[in-house]
Amino acid sequence: MTEIAASPITVHVIDDDEALRDSLSWLLEAHGFRVMVHAGAADYLAAAGTTGSACLLLDVRMPGMSGVQLQDALLQRGDRTPIIFVTGHGDVPMAVEAVKKGAFDFIEKPFNEEQIVALIRRAVAQDVERRRHAEHDLEHRKHMASLTAREREVLDLVVAGKLNKSIADELGISIKTVETHRARVMEKMQAKSLAELIQLTIGER
Repeated sequence: MTEIAASPITVHVIDDDEALRDSLSWLLEAHGFRVMVHAGAADYLAAAGTTGSACLLLDVRMPGMSGVQLQDALLQRGDRTPIIFVTGHGDVPMAVEAVKKGAFDFIEKPFNEEQIVALIRRAVAQDVERRRHAEHDLEHRKHMASLTAREREVLDLVVAGKLNKSIADELGISIKTVETHRARVMEKMQAKSLAELIQLTIGER
């Protein structure tokens, strides 16, 4: 998780207007961003993937594949890199629909420096938080999957508030065996207390 937060921010500027690409690249690099420019959607899709925090600054209308079509293609891939659409006045309704489909936001031309830099920083911050939650959920699923069937039964009864004796009676095992299973569950779930174990398990219910 720390690596996610510390990753350099890469902004992909995807626009068929070379002058706009150049000006945005200069502006964003001056604010400490790593910038990659692409003349169109197809160029971006063909480019090698990058690691770390990223954001797409994407023109709505472009020859060939439009920005909205690129968004659809990325959604089909399960790619949730935040997208900020750059629009002309007539493209606002299209940009609003793109936001409804998951784009972070849109900005109208002409825009000022503070607007676009602040928008990119917010988009990346939100994406970092999303990725943190995704990593946490993945780790939790791995921990749950590591439990044996008996350990899962014991976990369910512990979370239900049953005492060791009641669990032993219900499962037809000894109290000592219940204690052993509980200890293994705590270890596998990486829980330091019963309260933490219960909190970790709430998401499964």
